[in-house]
Amino acid sequence: MLKNLVESLKNAPVIKKGDYDYFVHGISDGVPALNPSVLKEISEVLASKIDFDNVEKIVGIEAMGIHIATALSLETGIPFVVIRKREYGLPGEHEIFKKTGYASSKLYINDLNEGDNIVLVDDVVSTGGTLTSVINELKDIGVNLVKTAVVVEKGEGRAIVEENTGEELLTLVKLDVVDGKVVIESIYD
Repeated sequence: MLKNLVESLKNAPVIKKGDYDYFVHGISDGVPALNPSVLKEISEVLASKIDFDNVEKIVGIEAMGIHIATALSLETGIPFVVIRKREYGLPGEHEIFKKTGYASSKLYINDLNEGDNIVLVDDVVSTGGTLTSVINELKDIGVNLVKTAVVVEKGEGRAIVEENTGEELLTLVKLDVVDGKVVIESIYD
């Protein structure tokens, strides 16, 4: 079912950011152009794997979780919220400091409250820094994480997040970068 995603990942270019091997793909970078069939495929598979009966909001992390949250919102009819890189100063806003394998920054959570039933989505889990920070802050708020879903799992990122948050992640494809090329290790469709 994920044949378009898998094929496009196999052809993704790889660049170096310091010592970090970074694959460049439409789902994670917005370049090269993302074929809508790949995004449709992802939203259909996620919608089939997650029980949305009691979910009130789909939550995406800026920037590259936005299109996944949008597609899943269109697929399910459930509204979505974006965890942003911009501070708004709205009542109840929560600030998160996140560190990844190649950068650090702040994120801001708005319109999520104690007891909200949400599905959290993102593009890639690699070092685990972003998701660990976000999940732990959502738990501190008292949000009910029905499911956390990530399109691509790279290296040990999933295990790192699960160990540091106690939350199980749903991923669709596990890959690694070997000798400058994307290698698909597992497909979970």
